[in-house]
Amino acid sequence: MCKKIFIGATGQHCGKTTISLSLMHLARKQYERVGFIKPLGPKCIQYRGLTMDMDAAMISGVYGLHEDAHLMSPMTLTSGSTRRFLDGEIASEYPREVILKAVRELEKKNDFLIIEGAGHGGVGSVVGMNNACIASLVEAPVLMVAVGGIGSVIDAVELNLALYRESKADVRFIMVNKLVAEKKERSLTYLRKSFANKGLIVTSAFDYSPVLAHPTLNHVADVLGLPLMGTPEEGTRICHTIQLGAASSQRVIDHLEDSTLLIVTSSRDELIVTASSLHQIPAFKQKLAGLIISGHAPMSRITQQILEDSGIPYIRIMETSSEVFHLLREHVSKIGPEDKEKIDLINSIAERYIDFETIDAIL
Repeated sequence: MCKKIFIGATGQHCGKTTISLSLMHLARKQYERVGFIKPLGPKCIQYRGLTMDMDAAMISGVYGLHEDAHLMSPMTLTSGSTRRFLDGEIASEYPREVILKAVRELEKKNDFLIIEGAGHGGVGSVVGMNNACIASLVEAPVLMVAVGGIGSVIDAVELNLALYRESKADVRFIMVNKLVAEKKERSLTYLRKSFANKGLIVTSAFDYSPVLAHPTLNHVADVLGLPLMGTPEEGTRICHTIQLGAASSQRVIDHLEDSTLLIVTSSRDELIVTASSLHQIPAFKQKLAGLIISGHAPMSRITQQILEDSGIPYIRIMETSSEVFHLLREHVSKIGPEDKEKIDLINSIAERYIDFETIDAIL
């Protein structure tokens, strides 16, 4: 008999996919066959000839689940699909049928199945299959991921619990993610007091970590919609700091922090040349992850040559430095299958902080 768990959340950016990735890693240590499905896919990409939710494609790529990829993202919300559903072009029973069929097939093939929801409990209501309905439909116990401190977690969980209970879904766990390490135990104590009379097990996941929150060079390129030039092999490097190169070249270099992504205007030839030259020195290469060269002004031919010869990763963009800076500061990093450095870090942390044995036993 296949054990299964539904990973829900109180909202976006709680760390649902990180938790799913971690549980895949931990479950594979105890079970021979571990599967994954994201029943409702609001953010789709093309993967191995299939239209799939990007998180399902990522899990398939990381864990080599290519044989089951066609089952891992059964209901995709591509452009116009919600309108087609509301207009009756997609049968009202279709989402329910296709999701249930995929889950049942994966249950037959696996000993442990991770089912990841999409956003908060109500996501998917437009096609009659929100997260709460899906969890109830497939009869999977729910682990609800929340992020924050004490009051914000309680408010968000209660709001979502109402919908899950209306759908008769079995919510068993509240997993609080991204807690500040110094306040973690105190927060958990009060959260357990708050949910004690509801029969919910409150546990924690990852402490807040800037490393996990920060994007890789590849993600920056994806956000900007531009190619990563220089040495693409360095695209998996995590950018811990985003810095504007507005001061003098010497001052900018002196204030570089660990793995900085430096945004520099294309007219700053001297700073581009300096940064390119320092990329060959190990101590500075550690500090300087790459460059974003912004603005319409062309670089001189010699500056362009030095930049290319250095191999430093860079992205050329026409927007101003301030526009690029604000765009990237608002960006929330998603994990991709190519992010080996970040995935390895997540899995190693998960082994220390996520109590899989307790979760497994209660399932």
